[in-house]
Amino acid sequence: MATGENQFEGQTGWSGYHPDKDQLRAEIWARLKQQGICRRDPTGHIPNFMGASEAAEQLAGLSAWQQAKVIKCNPDAPHIPVRQRALEEGKRLYMAVPRLTNRRCFVELTAEALQARGVDLAEAAIARNALKCGKYVSFDEMEPIDLVIVGCVAVTRSGGRTGKGAGFADLELAMLKRFNRVQDSTPIVTTVHSLQIVENDRLPMQPHDWAVNWIVTPEGAIETHAAFPRPAGLVWDSIRPEQYKKIPILRQLRAEE
Repeated sequence: MATGENQFEGQTGWSGYHPDKDQLRAEIWARLKQQGICRRDPTGHIPNFMGASEAAEQLAGLSAWQQAKVIKCNPDAPHIPVRQRALEEGKRLYMAVPRLTNRRCFVELTAEALQARGVDLAEAAIARNALKCGKYVSFDEMEPIDLVIVGCVAVTRSGGRTGKGAGFADLELAMLKRFNRVQDSTPIVTTVHSLQIVENDRLPMQPHDWAVNWIVTPEGAIETHAAFPRPAGLVWDSIRPEQYKKIPILRQLRAEE
């Protein structure tokens, strides 16, 4: 169990569903904060770690990145350099709407469309600007995705991961799989600080969890050779009541099924 201090410091609105993961996230946030690794207090967030730009540079060296024409990326701050690079290289970029509150769950950004409107690509890579200048799209309107970048608080070398604890990344991927926009072979990558890598047994995988294939740090890339089976789609038993309440597309998909 966490100490009283860690329980307090690591408490978020999504705590309480998996005590072991709550404890791990609290430890990682405290460690990063203590060592001054992040640009802001990381508690409750995907850590905006020092070296995020260098990690994006390492990511760009992977063949999975170089071959990808369509990329899905989360809206968190440490991936601003990833989103900017994707746009500068002419890739089609999908960014999830925070908390999936819109029935059209993603915004689509391309350099061509942004430059036609006089929008600076570096500015468009910032999530709040992407939400203003991107095109909101439904799953049916999206193209198949070649590469997924997810945000993590902690990862393991075997591919285990955890985000903030809200479950949005797993939901996004499950819905993309349902609409045939993500395949079993689609690479999933994260960029993190090396202090976010933990021992394999700290992150047991659950049926709704999606593993990562690559962990990229400012120093280099680690292929996980993840052997965890990917979910076939939405695992309805794992969806929380508040997620049904706040995410319109979930209610729609449940009614259809």
